[in-house]
Amino acid sequence: MTEILVEKPSEYRLFIGRDLKVPKPKVPLAIIYDPKVGYLAEKLAGVNNQQVMEAIPGGEESKSLAVYERLLRRLAQAGLPRDAEVWAVGGGTITDLAGFVAAGYLRGVAWRAWPTTTLAMVDAAIGGKTGVNLPEGKNLVGAFHPPRGVYADLTTLATLATNRFREGLVEAFKHGLIGGDWRLLEPWELHPQADALEPYLARAAAVKADVVSGDYQEQGERMKLNLGHTLGHALEAASNHGLSHGHAVAYGMLFAALLGRQRGGADLTEHALTLLRWTEAPSPPTASWPELAAYIGRDKKKRSDGLRWVVPYALGDLRLEEVPEDELKSAFAEWRELVAGYAG
Repeated sequence: MTEILVEKPSEYRLFIGRDLKVPKPKVPLAIIYDPKVGYLAEKLAGVNNQQVMEAIPGGEESKSLAVYERLLRRLAQAGLPRDAEVWAVGGGTITDLAGFVAAGYLRGVAWRAWPTTTLAMVDAAIGGKTGVNLPEGKNLVGAFHPPRGVYADLTTLATLATNRFREGLVEAFKHGLIGGDWRLLEPWELHPQADALEPYLARAAAVKADVVSGDYQEQGERMKLNLGHTLGHALEAASNHGLSHGHAVAYGMLFAALLGRQRGGADLTEHALTLLRWTEAPSPPTASWPELAAYIGRDKKKRSDGLRWVVPYALGDLRLEEVPEDELKSAFAEWRELVAGYAG
């Protein structure tokens, strides 16, 4: 087992391994879980003072204000006290949603995350970002609310289809670009039973833990974790979430690599294309630049003085820059040409 410390704003630990020991806090629990991993939720409930069990299907459609309200009312109807804990068991959409429920209920109760996908283990469950979507865009409503602990039990990854397992490693690949670690750019031999999986995920998670500890509320360095996400979120929205998050970010990183090359940086496009092929990414939506720009204009990272893009100039050299519209359109035209007719 690997243990990683996240230091700020409140200290907690991320545990990565197989058959992890279950904590036993002596407080009532509300367990919000994806029914695909109901067996794990039942195990956690069986050794704790579980008071509420709510199954919520994983997927972006569950990250809505309607589901958020329903869960809050369920906790209120059950009379959960202020010292209760919310446990999130599932992928990134479940940890985002359940964490936000914990942030809102009684003005904030404790929560823990049991991520069960590769994407959630290396990214979504770490850092305290919680929230839901609006029709106007992804993650536009939420709160920073750090968990009390994150428990990444690798045995749960056996429930994932191969393409879902690989898709989640897009975020680990991204952390390799941010942290300057070539080892994270080569996940090609990994599978759920691989001995190399734990150290690989631990390296990726450590990059995010380090960045988050230094910039919890995303005022500077943490924004680099959004590499590939600005266009990626727009592609998700344009496809009505038919294009999954990991694949959308992979396409977004290809676009970012084109921006970097266009601005005089190293050529990282082949790395991004190899990742797309390995994850068997489906073709992106055929939306035009103006259509995608409408979503980009509502990006949650936008400030009053404009939107800064995360531009990779080299491995470990990412910069936050405003990019003129003509450069964005030029890179998009090249991006569209590269992905035209692409099918995983």
